[in-house]
Amino acid sequence: MTTPAPPSVAADGGLVETDVSARLDRLPWGRFHTLVVLALGITWVLDGLEVTLAGALAGALRASPVLQFSNTDIGLATSSYLAGAVIGAIGFGWLTDRLGRKRLFFITLAVYLAATAATGFSWNLWSFCLFRFLTGAGIGGEYTAINSTIQELIPARARGWTDLVINGSFWLGAVLGAGTSLVVLDPALFGPDWGWRVAFLLGAALGLVILALRSWIPESPRWLITHGRAAEAERIVAGIEARFRREGHALAPGPFPTVRLRQRRHTPLREVFGTLARYRSRALVGLALMSAQAFFYNAIFFTYGLILIDFYGVPSGGIGWYILPFAAGNFLGPVLLGRFFDTVGRRPMIAGTYGISGLLLAVSGVLFQQDLLDATTLTLCWMAVFFFASAAASSAYLTVSEVFPLEIRAFAIALFYAVGTGVGAVGPALFGVLIEEKSREAVLGGYLLASVLMIAAGVVAGIWGVAAERRSLEDVARPLAAAE
Repeated sequence: MTTPAPPSVAADGGLVETDVSARLDRLPWGRFHTLVVLALGITWVLDGLEVTLAGALAGALRASPVLQFSNTDIGLATSSYLAGAVIGAIGFGWLTDRLGRKRLFFITLAVYLAATAATGFSWNLWSFCLFRFLTGAGIGGEYTAINSTIQELIPARARGWTDLVINGSFWLGAVLGAGTSLVVLDPALFGPDWGWRVAFLLGAALGLVILALRSWIPESPRWLITHGRAAEAERIVAGIEARFRREGHALAPGPFPTVRLRQRRHTPLREVFGTLARYRSRALVGLALMSAQAFFYNAIFFTYGLILIDFYGVPSGGIGWYILPFAAGNFLGPVLLGRFFDTVGRRPMIAGTYGISGLLLAVSGVLFQQDLLDATTLTLCWMAVFFFASAAASSAYLTVSEVFPLEIRAFAIALFYAVGTGVGAVGPALFGVLIEEKSREAVLGGYLLASVLMIAAGVVAGIWGVAAERRSLEDVARPLAAAE
């Protein structure tokens, strides 16, 4: 950062000096930020809807006279969704840094919408797996484009809490998915091969609504500045400021700190990986956090319905009643703990939530193995586990989206999401096999593995994590285009 210059954007050849980032960070919370959170955060509602439907519909997919899935088939379909998310995150993440945040969050939503609708018309295992793969690709791309946009539009002092709450909104989708499953799996309303199809078609309908909500969101001014579009970035920020003044907010007049940047059209992959190597301790933290939470969540939540059906005799049509309180605990964790990530700090809160959730899962796993829990008390135990685990998982996305330079932010999110999800994709398939054995001891082994991964990730974050709370993105990670 340098001392402020009179104009907000002053281009000279390939250099631009701008105070756009500081002006965005100094804004009070306003209606603009709320609308950004609603329009973009609903991505996680979609993901929560998809994941919950996959779990809640497990029994219906097994009972379908057309599909007749086994537990292993369900695990394979789930892993197909996660594999698609990996490929989609990498491909769309690379494009997000090259083509812009706004363009990509429309493309990825369109992919999701079409693939989800197609899932409702699946006719066998392989068609179902293909459409789930494409749905995952759309959601994976959404994560990179949306996380980048949110980080670059939200003021620094509220970035941690906002990111956690938005990622935690996954569980509003879970509630919606659980409620939907209770309706579509009612045999009085839909036949055995129609309820699950209607559920996926409803998910596609929700995607249509989101397309309309996103139409007014601007491109990230930070991205525009580094891609030779400084004047456009200035117009967007000036327009946001004018909106705040019309709504009665008194804005600090400046001057503000500026940063000098060399404009570029794209960042070569060689430089991307060179930068990640230079930030290797941050890369280690991101890899540990994303991998542990992905395995933890995917292994347990994707097979939640199978546990209730096979070990507690819960009918498939009633799974949604158990997911509702479980989802509530997951949503409340980020909402109630999120503020502490901006005040107490990133490192202690990330380490603490990872460690506590790992320990609580180990305890509940032992109680499950000893047959000391019924379906209700198991759900209560998991509410406590995931109250902390949900905040921990959300903090992983927060970490990888704020500790790398702007020019590689989307691709970094994509890379760590992809690696983490790739590790997590093993979980559902593994637990599908363990549950198929009908052995509580085997399932306990899977829970303990997930617990160890979470505790280890918490230790890594506590030692090498970055204290990014209340700091501008440019201060946390200097832009690659920054001029001396």
